[in-house]
Amino acid sequence: MIRTLRERIARLRGPGERDRGDSPVPTAIIIAGLAAAAGAVVLAASGLVDSFMGSIGGGGTP
Repeated sequence: MIRTLRERIARLRGPGERDRGDSPVPTAIIIAGLAAAAGAVVLAASGLVDSFMGSIGGGGTP
């Protein structure tokens, strides 16, 4: 098992496998930023809906 693991690591460190693209850290940062932006949109929409519902609900009360 250890021999197989060492062979696999050696193959991954080879020149053909080194340049496999970006690391996962920038991808995680981008996803966290998109989640924060989505949360801001939800909060803004919630505030708009709440103010709209408050403005239409108060006019017909006896």
